[in-house]
Amino acid sequence: MPGLVELAYTTGGGVVGAALTNYFTKIQERRQLRAEVYRRLEATRAISGGVREIRIGLPPNTLTSRKTLADALGIVAVLEDGTDAHRALREALSELLTAVLVAGIPRRVADFAAGAHERVLESAVATAVNRRLGGLADTDQLTQAAQAYRAETTGLLLAVLWRPWRARLRTRGRIRELRVAVHALRLQQEAAVAALTRPEQAETLHQRLDPDGTLRETWIEDRLP
Repeated sequence: MPGLVELAYTTGGGVVGAALTNYFTKIQERRQLRAEVYRRLEATRAISGGVREIRIGLPPNTLTSRKTLADALGIVAVLEDGTDAHRALREALSELLTAVLVAGIPRRVADFAAGAHERVLESAVATAVNRRLGGLADTDQLTQAAQAYRAETTGLLLAVLWRPWRARLRTRGRIRELRVAVHALRLQQEAAVAALTRPEQAETLHQRLDPDGTLRETWIEDRLP
């Protein structure tokens, strides 16, 4: 039977061992969470900037209060594999938000990062439409601004992910800066959308995407009672 000294040593060793095991388990879990955030970020980035072309889609939707450029023009943006870019981005953002929230990142930081990817996709669609229409708007500058904004929001998200205590001291200030940046970006996007969605421009775009009018005839048939 062990003496008091041996018993104390054995018990202490068990406690230390359990603490070390718990510590390394948490480190491993944290690494896994960070790795998952990186994977979701990369997948989302590939989608938001991966528009290959635009096609005729559903009839223009003027009823919804928050419509995209694609909604307003009745088109669909597609990725390299033919997937609807907006649908793919919604799914990717859902997975990204889940990953960052599980990793302990504040929701407002996650929302800015997610919104930035939506801005990049909208600028990519505007660029594709502008190309079809012969260059009516300055979408190059819009794209650069959207990508710069995405880089800023991603930088904040990763700072909070890697150094939450240090980042917390600067998060409020950076959020204020991001609000200013996204306001300026929104004005740029609204100007581009206004230039690209004038009635005559929309009609020209539809004619170039659907020269024989087959899909537009389907629109009319769908609207008939």
